Amino acid sequence: MIYSSCGYLVKEGKVLMLYRNKKKNDVNAGKWIGVGGKKEQGEDMETCMRREIREETGLVVGKLKEEGIIDFIYPHKEAEKITIYTSSDFHGDITECNEGTLAWIDKNKIPDLSLWEGDRIFLKRMLNHNPEKFHFIFEYDEHDVLRKVKEEKYE
Repeated sequence: MIYSSCGYLVKEGKVLMLYRNKKKNDVNAGKWIGVGGKKEQGEDMETCMRREIREETGLVVGKLKEEGIIDFIYPHKEAEKITIYTSSDFHGDITECNEGTLAWIDKNKIPDLSLWEGDRIFLKRMLNHNPEKFHFIFEYDEHDVLRKVKEEKYE
C-alpha cells in the first residue's frame, strides 16, 4: 500500500489547484488535482502534507484540517491510501511547481475542470462544507476508469 497526502488551499472563495502538464509519463497528465505526494519514511501524514505543500507551492501552511481518506484500488498497480486536507492558514509566495501549473480556481468552477471521476465525488462533498470526515473506496479498472465507489464510516 502506498500512503500519500493531498491538500487544497482555500482563500477568498478560490482553491489552489495543480494542472498536471509538466512531467513525462504522468498518470495525472491533463488533470487538475490538489498538491501532495507520497509519505516518506519517518513522516506522519500531516508532516507529509506540510512538506508537499512547501515543495510544490512554496507556501508554508499553519493549521490543516483533515477532510477524509480515499483508498484507490487498481488491478494493475499497487493500492494507494490518500489522506485529504484543506487549509486557509498559510503564508509566503507561490513558486513555480515542477509538476504542473498552479492556479487559484473559483470553487464554483472546479466541477468544469478536467478532473478524475473519483475526485469529482469527494470534491463536491468537501466544497459543500460537509462537516463529516469521509472514507471513500474507489475501484478503477486496468484503463484507470472508475468502476466502483463505496463509502465507509470514517475511523
